[in-house]
Amino acid sequence: MPDDVHAAKLADLPMLRRFVERGALLDSELLFTRDLDLSSAALLQSILLPQRSLYTLVARSSSQPVIAQFRMRAHDHLSQLVLLAPFEPDADDGAWLGLLDAVAFEAGRRGATMVTAEVDELSALFPLMRHAGFAVYARQEIWRWSGEMASGSAQAPVGELAEESDDDSLDIQLLYSSIVPRLVQPIAVPSRESTGLVYRKDGHVQAYIAVSPGRSGVYLMPFIHPDVLGSEAAAVLLAVIARVARAEQAPVYVCVRRYQDWLGDSLRTLGFEAVTQQAVLVRHIAAGVRSAEFSPLTALAGSLSSVAASIIMRLTKLSFALHTGETSSGNGTSNHRRSSGTETGSSATGHRAPRRYRE
Repeated sequence: MPDDVHAAKLADLPMLRRFVERGALLDSELLFTRDLDLSSAALLQSILLPQRSLYTLVARSSSQPVIAQFRMRAHDHLSQLVLLAPFEPDADDGAWLGLLDAVAFEAGRRGATMVTAEVDELSALFPLMRHAGFAVYARQEIWRWSGEMASGSAQAPVGELAEESDDDSLDIQLLYSSIVPRLVQPIAVPSRESTGLVYRKDGHVQAYIAVSPGRSGVYLMPFIHPDVLGSEAAAVLLAVIARVARAEQAPVYVCVRRYQDWLGDSLRTLGFEAVTQQAVLVRHIAAGVRSAEFSPLTALAGSLSSVAASIIMRLTKLSFALHTGETSSGNGTSNHRRSSGTETGSSATGHRAPRRYRE
């Protein structure tokens, strides 16, 4: 276990500069677009201004310091583990386990309920993450396109492709709910830095593609309804690529989660090739730290007092009826009479015999 775990300080900056380039990126969007700024200025900003969603922790042990970075926005329930450095397969697991515990604690202190990471299943980091309490929630495959289009690969899409707007929010949410399994929905949302394109056909949203361009590539995360057949799905993806100017100079990567693995045929038709398989790992935090808010229940208190008064009135009437020996029915008339001393035929249990009428 590490001897000390603390938020990065100015004194740690030289060490951060040495180690970050030897780290493992655990966010596939940042990994394939290289949109994570690891310059000295960015590291200094993350130390001085941690409120800008990127947090850096340092753990010191007897061997060497280790670093973890995670990002989360204010009032968000999800925290994304971004970087572990310097990760070496034969390193001591104790320091990493202590550091990952500290990440979970810090994320929970800021309101997160889950910490996520995307890890290559064949890497040495995968068993370490499992040992640290991360569970596999989904699996995904990353496909790469270098700009060489296969001949006759796709036709023009039948529907209309346009940038998303506020009016599309409900339709996108319905599409998302129909495609993504309920267990995975809290963690499968695209990043807030991405932009979205909406594909409509017959007045309905049939596809949504999140686009994240970066310095080293373009990262796409598609959500396509199964009713969009293979050739049409390929046409939609091709139309999206044509709209991204950066796709002419940099490779295009498509993240396909296991619940949409049927898109592999469409990507293969376009000339994509699979480059890696990853596990989407989640560690649940026991309880998010939040401040309770209280407000007076004036209306509820008034209704409860009226209900209590009604109950007291009914109990008073019932007590009076029991005292006099009569109980009243809903129409206010007596249903039972007390037994008189002249009545006969009473049973030993107190039940009266049926009355006899004269002819």
